[in-house]
Formats: sequence, structure tokens, C-alpha cells
Amino acid sequence: MQLQETGIFNFIRIPDLISSLNMIFGFLGILMAINNYFSLSAFFIIIAIIFDSVDGWVARKLGFHDDLGFGKNIDSLADIVSFGVAPAVLLYTLGMKLAPNLEVLTIIICLYMVLCGVLRLARFNVIGDKIEYKGFIGFPIPGIALLLTALYLTGLFNIWIAYILMIIVATLMVSNFKYPKVDNYPIIAIAVILIILTPLKLALFNINIPALILFIIVLIYLIIFLYYNLSNTIE
Repeated sequence: MQLQETGIFNFIRIPDLISSLNMIFGFLGILMAINNYFSLSAFFIIIAIIFDSVDGWVARKLGFHDDLGFGKNIDSLADIVSFGVAPAVLLYTLGMKLAPNLEVLTIIICLYMVLCGVLRLARFNVIGDKIEYKGFIGFPIPGIALLLTALYLTGLFNIWIAYILMIIVATLMVSNFKYPKVDNYPIIAIAVILIILTPLKLALFNINIPALILFIIVLIYLIIFLYYNLSNTIE
């Protein structure tokens, strides 16, 4: 590769711009959390999840081939900002508000979330094109962000439930358990509709119903395939 071929615009494609929007909204989510705009932080992180969901689809539809791995790397770097650091900062700021005397514990859990996120994405980049399985090895990192944000937006948020859930999910991210990609379009459509409806705060008894349904769907996905993997391990 010649020096004149290393200009940044020789690498960036439309899917990479979408991945950049993922990172931008993840960073905005961090800023909102720092300033105690927790609902807005959660919304921005969810928007980042939407952009992360469509960048690969756009690349396939447009026929782009990532021969040099630029797209894969920018996607992973965006993911660690939006789904590693952003939810960890959100949890930390919530912890400082709801359990200020547990700062050390909160920091440890948040660091664990980020560390597991980095390890998971690094492993994905190494093994992604070297194994036959087309799903995820370890729980997908957007899932930890979606679980935390959906839990907060339900109106049923409890800091201890969040601590326990984040420890479990972070551990599952670096596990060797298999989680399939969801290619069922009706399920994807339902998830997208719920994400769109979540900011509208369609509430019953002060519970955000779309956020609650979204949280339950992701939790079911986590539990079903955790059980499946544990059953196969025991056998």
C-alpha cells in the first residue's frame, strides 16, 4: 500500500458513517449521563443500538466488501464507546445518585462492564471470520446496553437489580456460550416499533410499557440461550 492510498477518505464508506453515528450517539449518551439527564442518556444509547443494527445490513445491500477490515474495526470501536463505556457511565452516575455510599462497588462493576466489553469485541475481531458458527460467541455487547437502558426507562429501576444484572451479562459476554443472530423479521420489526415507542412514555401505573416489553424480550433471549448452553455443557 502506497502512502497516498492511506488517506482516510480511501477507507470510509456509507456503512462506516452509520457506525460513526452509533459512536456519536453513544458519546452523547455519556454526556447526558454525566449531566444527570438519565432518560435522555438512555434514549441516545438506544439510538446508537439502532445505527449499530443497520450498518452491516446497509453494507450487504450496497455490496461493500471490507477487504482491509476497516469497517469491522470502526464498528467495534464505536461499539465499545456506545455499549461499553456509555452504559457503564450511566450506571455509575445512577449509582452515585441512588447509592452514593457504594461508590467503590459501583466503580468496580462499571470497570468490569467496560473490560468485558473490550475483551468480547477484541475476540470477535480475531475469530469472526475463522469459525463456522454465524451467530455470536458470548452475549452480544449491544444487549448489555439495551438491558440497562430499558430497565431504567421502565420506571422500575432498582440499583441492586442493575448491579447484579450487569455483572451477569458482562460475564456472559466473555463466555464461550453461543447466542444466535436474530434474523426473524417480525421479531426485529416488533423490537424496532418498541424502541420507537419507548420515548413516548406510553405508561400504565407509571410503568413505561414499551420499555418493559423490550426489557423482557432481551431478558428472555438471554435466559433461553443461557439455559440451552448450560444444558449442552452438562450433557
